[in-house]
Amino acid sequence: MGTTGNPDRLTVTADQVRRLVAGQFPQWAHLPVTRVDRPGWDNQTFRLGPGMLVRLPSAAGYAGAVEKEQRWLPLLAPQLPLPVPVPLGHGRPGAGYPFGWSVYRWLDGRTALAAEPADPVRFAAHVAGFLDALGRVDPTGGPQPGQHNWFRGGPLGFYDEQTRRALHDLTGRLDTARAAALWQEALDAPWDGVDRWFHGDVAPGNLLLRDGELGAVIDFGTCGVGDPSCDLAIAWTVFRGQARRVFREALGVDDATWARGAGWALWKALITFDESPGSGRVVEEILSRR
Repeated sequence: MGTTGNPDRLTVTADQVRRLVAGQFPQWAHLPVTRVDRPGWDNQTFRLGPGMLVRLPSAAGYAGAVEKEQRWLPLLAPQLPLPVPVPLGHGRPGAGYPFGWSVYRWLDGRTALAAEPADPVRFAAHVAGFLDALGRVDPTGGPQPGQHNWFRGGPLGFYDEQTRRALHDLTGRLDTARAAALWQEALDAPWDGVDRWFHGDVAPGNLLLRDGELGAVIDFGTCGVGDPSCDLAIAWTVFRGQARRVFREALGVDDATWARGAGWALWKALITFDESPGSGRVVEEILSRR
């Protein structure tokens, strides 16, 4: 088993997956295994026959999400308005692979990275509707923010040092004074302390489109209960103009929650400014926020 880029990140082969499946789920051993076109970063993903997939964490830091998804997705799925992944099998280490892993039913669709929604405003409303339904699920006993989800749903202050370091490094390349003021506004925005379920990574790659409409939501590796403002980052990373307004109105969030959501988007955009061309646009969208 090799590594790519990050020396701690594993490369899993289709042959390994075949051996894992054959050894632990012999009823599926006859099914072909093929790597998906976009296998992801946190997890390596393979098709298992025509109707299933195998999802394996690519590093130790992502492995904690397996137990969480195995426990909670079967409880969340019946209460949500769109399909989400539901585990069909819980794999264990083996065949040279060191972590737990999961088998899921395959959900048809193209990610919002690979295809455009038919109507961006309607798409924004549907994303908001899904998040609203998720936030209404009983959070009792749910996973609190922690290393399993990189502290999504926790206080923004966890990323204060990292954000301010990025602001320092970006001096002269953007309006860092304005960005610092908006970051401080996000840090100061109060949260009511009521735990709510959140997805944690509402991004185009985790939103499946069917016939141009939102058809499913995938990858709950960073989900948990806590402050759901982290899920608002998509308002600046993806939505613009009327779509952003409709997204906010559909969720009915107050000014403080909106400010914290902008903070989550700003943090991520700043730390990826040099690596991701889209981050500059996101920063400008947030800086123009009134």
